[in-house]
Amino acid sequence: MQGTLRKMKTKLNEVVEYTLPVGDQLLLLNPLLNQHLELEFLGQIYCQNCGRKTNKSFSQGHCYPCMKSLAACDMCILKPEQCHFHKGTCREPEWGQRNCMVDHVVYLANTSALKVGITRHSQIPARWIDQGATEALPIYLVKSRYISGLVEVKLAQLMADKTNWRGMLKGNNDPIPLQEKAHEVGLQIKDTIFELLNEYGDNAIQKLNAAVTEINYPVNIFPQKISSFNFEKAPLVSGTLIGIKGQYLIFDTGVINIRKFTGYEIEIRA
Repeated sequence: MQGTLRKMKTKLNEVVEYTLPVGDQLLLLNPLLNQHLELEFLGQIYCQNCGRKTNKSFSQGHCYPCMKSLAACDMCILKPEQCHFHKGTCREPEWGQRNCMVDHVVYLANTSALKVGITRHSQIPARWIDQGATEALPIYLVKSRYISGLVEVKLAQLMADKTNWRGMLKGNNDPIPLQEKAHEVGLQIKDTIFELLNEYGDNAIQKLNAAVTEINYPVNIFPQKISSFNFEKAPLVSGTLIGIKGQYLIFDTGVINIRKFTGYEIEIRA
């Protein structure tokens, strides 16, 4: 099978089901556990937006011109509290209207530790799976990405807002009482929530009463040491597939972040 890589598609089931897009083809990965698998980079990289060949990938699969022009590659995607749509300076106002000026969820998740995050309502549970969360709990429904970013910044003073990917790949973190944590942090940021409601309206932030989602990954063995593959340094990734978690394939020889290599043309042999 040969083609350009895209991030793995996921389906929440009793165990997460993974599918790897390779060009126009889809490869079911769960049945390949415990089998020898090879991914060979063929030396070509293509922009996932415009399709042009590029010598280097920017912002997870874009050529330089697209990285500079697309709203999806702007810094405010990584730091939503810096969203500038309301200032009229969004690179693509129509894209921003569809993706940023819509309902977002602020959530707590158990990845390598307790963390806070935000995502569009439509990206649940895919976002949690991509981060390798074993438990997740929506705590607020917020009417825009910008406002959800302001809530996240406040919560990030109390807990992590990023996943330690090495820790996440070494095993599942111990269970966390997310409902209790949500109650605790809700009390700690109640003044911030009150201020945001006064400024942006009573419907800007809604407290949720949701259940915890538990997520199980197809991992037979967690590695004791994390060695990361990089197509730029070694074009051939080879080994026995022992697990999949987040957007990582876990081999007995190392791990590879599939999302990092979006747009890379590979040949895959199973």
